[in-house]
Amino acid sequence: MKLYITRIASLWAMAVGVMLCGGASRVAAQNNSLYGAPQQRAPMTLADASWTYQMPAEPKTANINDIVKVTVSVKSSMTSEGKIDRKKQGYGKLKLSKWIKFYGMDLGADGQPNGAPEVRGEVDNKLQANGNLVTADKMSFVISCRIADKRPNGNCVLEGTWSVRDNEENWEYSLSGEIRPEDIKPDNSVISDTIADLKIIKREAGHVRDSYRRGWALEWLDKWQPF
Repeated sequence: MKLYITRIASLWAMAVGVMLCGGASRVAAQNNSLYGAPQQRAPMTLADASWTYQMPAEPKTANINDIVKVTVSVKSSMTSEGKIDRKKQGYGKLKLSKWIKFYGMDLGADGQPNGAPEVRGEVDNKLQANGNLVTADKMSFVISCRIADKRPNGNCVLEGTWSVRDNEENWEYSLSGEIRPEDIKPDNSVISDTIADLKIIKREAGHVRDSYRRGWALEWLDKWQPF
């Protein structure tokens, strides 16, 4: 009797197992069927995956008379070397062997009683010069400019001036150029490297400028270099 009950329980367990396995296989087959409708999934973007993502700022619309802050950073450097070594020598000898003389109304040969005049000369010229020039310039400041005009292609023309006066010291800056609207940042700022036809004028006046300013005579000599 116990053996019979044990066989019935085993058969029942096997039947239940077969039912479960068959159902799972049918479900898997249905899910993996080639004839089933494919599942559509939208492509994942950075906005869906990142918690710190921020939408990019919209392009800035530039209008005439808008104020744009320009950061000027201009650097230049030059290195030049030169060497000259020149030597010139010359020798000359001149002798007047015959000459003419008036004898009354007649013209005849001069006897040259004191001997024939003679000239001798030597020239020795030597020039040696070495030159070495190293220059470095740097200009950095911030200036606010106004959009004075817009080109047919949308480019903006910038113009701005800046003047500071402290007692007898005076500094003046002026800037002009052309820039693309997309180069203007959302905070209305640009850098000088993106400005085309950039023109910067800087003027100084006062005691500091007078301390190293050249006089008119020295300036004329440096320009024409007569010596």
